[in-house]
Amino acid sequence: MNISSSLASLINIPADNIIYAVILFIIGLVLIVKGGDVFVDAATWIAEATGIPKFIIGATVVSFATTLPELLVSSIAAAKGQNDMAIGNAVGSVTANIGLIMSISVLCMPAVIKRSSVAVKGSLMILAVAALFAFSYDLDLNIWQSIIMIAIFVVFMIENIISGKKSLASDTEGNEKIEHTGKQMALNIVKFLIGAAAVVVGADLLVDDGTVIARHLGVSEAIIGVTIIAIGTSLPELVTTLTAVAKKQSDLSIGNIIGANIIDLTLILPICAFLSGGTLTVGKQSAFLDMPVCLLVIAIAIIPTLIFKKLSRWQGALMLCIYIGYVAVLVTNSSMHYLPF
Repeated sequence: MNISSSLASLINIPADNIIYAVILFIIGLVLIVKGGDVFVDAATWIAEATGIPKFIIGATVVSFATTLPELLVSSIAAAKGQNDMAIGNAVGSVTANIGLIMSISVLCMPAVIKRSSVAVKGSLMILAVAALFAFSYDLDLNIWQSIIMIAIFVVFMIENIISGKKSLASDTEGNEKIEHTGKQMALNIVKFLIGAAAVVVGADLLVDDGTVIARHLGVSEAIIGVTIIAIGTSLPELVTTLTAVAKKQSDLSIGNIIGANIIDLTLILPICAFLSGGTLTVGKQSAFLDMPVCLLVIAIAIIPTLIFKKLSRWQGALMLCIYIGYVAVLVTNSSMHYLPF
């Protein structure tokens, strides 16, 4: 049972009551906005206090917290046999993270990126989606392929640990530690956890009650799935990114997106495969439309960045255009069925 339904049951109100849904929708919005603010502040302070680069913090701890909605939605869907929703949510969230969220970040604040910060992680992200695309060509993800995806995730974590150790052993990157007490560290860890929880709960309320509102307005189920569910589970990354951009913490923003994507691709789908009995059936839309588009926007985000050592506005504009076109194709196809799936 979701949060909205649980609360409705507790106060004896129908979960699909429009006034109730609007109130919870607003509460969810407040939670993710304020939670995102607290979340980024705490993550930034922890990075400065430990001397660990913000990019590493964003790519690991922040990424795990902001991918919780995708993990929960996909795992529950897989356990119920709803494989299309499980895969679509994970892959769709990656596409939204790059095509929508990173593009907004880049359009607002183009960033000079150290090649050493992006090279391994960006390459692993491309490898992950390319491997998933290749594995899904026969429309299933088996146990051995899932193990390979998890191996990529392990490499990602090892690389982060190595990078963290190097940064702590050297001051050449300018990551000076700030003076702090144990009480301050404990307080910021608590703020980090509260911020993460607020963002996750807020996203859940926005997805559930946004769906109720959309249905009352007569919006089709297909459009709800493409917009509210896919983008809704990426709201933590969106809020964290926008907050980081506003605070001029571009390393935290980009690191969070790349880390979240690698986790989505290499950890969530293998877990879904295990929950499905070892094999995850892949739909034609996921295999032949969603994954190719995902690979395309990732290539646009990473390859030019590695060559020119910066994220430019033209990349953001191109990724956003592709994402808008992709959503338009999905919405149009849901009513006209001109694609063979």
